[in-house]
Amino acid sequence: MFGEGNSPVRAPERPLVDPFGRAITYLRVSVTDRCDFRCVYCMAEDMTFLPKNEVLSLEEIDRIASAFVRRGTRKLRLTGGEPLVRRGIIDLVNNLGRHLKTGALEELTLTSNGSQMARHAEALFAAGVRRVNISIDTLDAEKFARITRWGRLPQVLDGIAAATAAGLKVKLNTVALAHENADEIEALMQFAAAGGHDLTLIETMPLGEIGEDRVDQYLPLSRVRHDLAQRYTLTDLPHRTGGPARYVHVEELGLQLGFITPLTHNFCESCNRVRLTATGQLFMCLGQEDQADLKTVIRRTGTDDAAIDAALDEAISRKPKGHDFVIDRRGARPAVARHMSLTGG
Repeated sequence: MFGEGNSPVRAPERPLVDPFGRAITYLRVSVTDRCDFRCVYCMAEDMTFLPKNEVLSLEEIDRIASAFVRRGTRKLRLTGGEPLVRRGIIDLVNNLGRHLKTGALEELTLTSNGSQMARHAEALFAAGVRRVNISIDTLDAEKFARITRWGRLPQVLDGIAAATAAGLKVKLNTVALAHENADEIEALMQFAAAGGHDLTLIETMPLGEIGEDRVDQYLPLSRVRHDLAQRYTLTDLPHRTGGPARYVHVEELGLQLGFITPLTHNFCESCNRVRLTATGQLFMCLGQEDQADLKTVIRRTGTDDAAIDAALDEAISRKPKGHDFVIDRRGARPAVARHMSLTGG
């Protein structure tokens, strides 16, 4: 078991708090930079992925995630790339699930493109996962293949159905793309509502060279919401899931609809999360380049809790107040050079 030899989980003696008084209670972990899709807003089609020896082992991921739990993190989200293509991923989920059993962790969840969900949904539920996010940007099979480059829509629809059948609450994520799915937002809302799913719309984020023009892709969600409000009754909700989405209830559909707007609305004031990359770099902000090398710390110090605690304290002391996302309208360059698949979605 990966957790053997670690200190027993207990109430945090020293919660991680950043310079602006925000407690860090949410860790997103990219377990791999690899993916079986090549979505046009996420990565280039001819991606070069990391050598395996540069990627954290499952045991190392468990070690770092457990240190965060010991210091007060209440929610863990596994991401990628596509997390379900990582060999041994269910073993990792099972081991992290021990923190759910002790009560130290409130939620263990996962973001997926849905391609492998039909194979793993029951095992995820058995390990303690109760909620997953699945990405779907269109209901048109031809358009889906174009957006994902390598993906196939029926495979994802089967994954959504399998997750639901296994007892997992499914939230659908849709990246809003001006010339691909702007005319399909209502259809996606209706699809989500019919399946009993929530839906979150996401503005395209300026991370990494992707071989596409982000200015051409960018669809402001402020405009989408304005247009929807002409046709539907949108009631603001105080609900938060620990992430940056702001939610409304679409009264006519009985749908909870979220908006993630890093460009039209800076969501940083209540940020309680940090991101661990597949290579063990801790990013205190998705939209900044500052990072802390936790892989080197754990490989040098082994099971020394004091060393990793010191590294976490130092890293969180540098968490910025907010990000610097902006679409470069002249050069269409990314605001941040690294790809989303490395940092974790």
